[in-house]
Amino acid sequence: MTQTNKYTCDIILTSDLHGAIRPIHYPTNAYSHNGLALLAARIKRERERAPELLLVDNGDLLQGSPLASYAAAFQDSYDTHPFIEVLNELGYDAAVMGNHEFNYGLDMLNRAVQASKFPWLSANIVDAQSGEPAFGPPYIIKQMASGVKVALLGATTHYIPNWEQPQNIKGLRFLDALETIRTWVQHIREKERPDIVIVSYHGGFENDLATGQLAEPLTGENQAYAICRDVEGIDVLLTGHQHRSFAEELHGVTIVQTGYNGSSAAHVAVQLERQPEGRWEMTSKRAELLYPEESALPDAAVLALTDELERRTQAWLDQPIGEIIGDLSIQNAAELRRAAHPFLAFVHQVQMEATGAQLSNAALLSEESRGFGNKVTMRDVLSNFIYPNTLTVLELSGQDIRDALEQAACYFSLDEQGDIIVNPYYMEPKAQHYNYDMWAGIDYELDISRAEGSRVVKLIRAGEPLQMDAPYSVVMNSYRAAGGGNYAMYAGKPILFAGDTDMAMLAENYIRRHQPLDAPRADNWKVTAG
Repeated sequence: MTQTNKYTCDIILTSDLHGAIRPIHYPTNAYSHNGLALLAARIKRERERAPELLLVDNGDLLQGSPLASYAAAFQDSYDTHPFIEVLNELGYDAAVMGNHEFNYGLDMLNRAVQASKFPWLSANIVDAQSGEPAFGPPYIIKQMASGVKVALLGATTHYIPNWEQPQNIKGLRFLDALETIRTWVQHIREKERPDIVIVSYHGGFENDLATGQLAEPLTGENQAYAICRDVEGIDVLLTGHQHRSFAEELHGVTIVQTGYNGSSAAHVAVQLERQPEGRWEMTSKRAELLYPEESALPDAAVLALTDELERRTQAWLDQPIGEIIGDLSIQNAAELRRAAHPFLAFVHQVQMEATGAQLSNAALLSEESRGFGNKVTMRDVLSNFIYPNTLTVLELSGQDIRDALEQAACYFSLDEQGDIIVNPYYMEPKAQHYNYDMWAGIDYELDISRAEGSRVVKLIRAGEPLQMDAPYSVVMNSYRAAGGGNYAMYAGKPILFAGDTDMAMLAENYIRRHQPLDAPRADNWKVTAG
């Protein structure tokens, strides 16, 4: 038998699928040319060409679509999570924990892990007592028929405790991802002596890829740039979390990110050549994004595994919730963020009734939110409340509230003509509209023509100036209450209430209780330019 002296190691990555298994846009039920069922055709074709390819999912699989919401809400109706059945069917070699894997609690997550025919990797999520990786091995070794030895290490953004409900991560510790990767890569290189080291990291890039300049505050949420620059021994870095799309080279490391909702997969090909003494030497690396072909049909096996879940989900989504008197529709998300809007006033009503807080802040979480028509179904509710956020009430001073409004005002800037636009900082490297909050319980005005830090030109409550040293109870989502989105003024503030019911359910119950629901008046704030 002739020994081959050249070998190509093929890696296929999916990431941030967020429950996008089938090609459906659930808010409208229209066909959408994305999702794992469509990518499966590309994956299977690549496997026919390269049977030994390494197939990896980089996290945020279990949350993000109505299909995922139904699977979580009614998890006792199946033995194996249908999404796990799909990944088992497609022959995944490994998956990495994403931050949204924890949203529905450890019971569901552990059931998903146990049903997987592949390991879940995350070297830096460890058992709080033993210090050992909590969900499986930190890395795997795959020995190819050619003799090429491939190591795959998994890690996850360690910023999760700043977002997640404590009960959903009980008993876990989240170690610094950069330092954990550094330690394990050195261990793998010395002990395993692989020919290729791949790191799959559910996190993104904190620096601009072209300039190297810092693109976001160094919170530890995203560390991929430092991983490429500072950790020796990595050949390929598979990333996600930021929902960006690219296939590039950085500091000698091949890097990829695949967008979200199954818009693409990534393919990395590493070519090696056997040297006279027998060792393998890397000769080239190539990366590309794989998009569903225009003529592609969803994979029949993937559809079959989720057909029953889809049928039940559609029936659930079409349940009538109630009726609206007035207009709670959203015609333009940008305009909604410039002046008080009835839909956000409704959100504030839900939050304040659920908690008894004096004040409320909230963001519009999706550019696709369309508010409510006169007839409201469960589909409408889930289309507007896309994350399983829960509520927290903090005790804040008037000064804290002013500081938070100044932070929110940073979302805007002026163009050369003096018109209000979204600050580019909130658009790159990914859109962060969800970090702009709007308030109820106070009357305020933001003047964007003024310098950042001095844009709050009106701030009153019940006709009187807000007292800077007085305490107020303020309800917001748990992500924001932890300081997410650069709201540092919330850190360490007294917690008056921490709920465990997500906003979609709170909104559903509120509508059912207030039938018919009158659209609230909204005129308590505006954004101006001088």
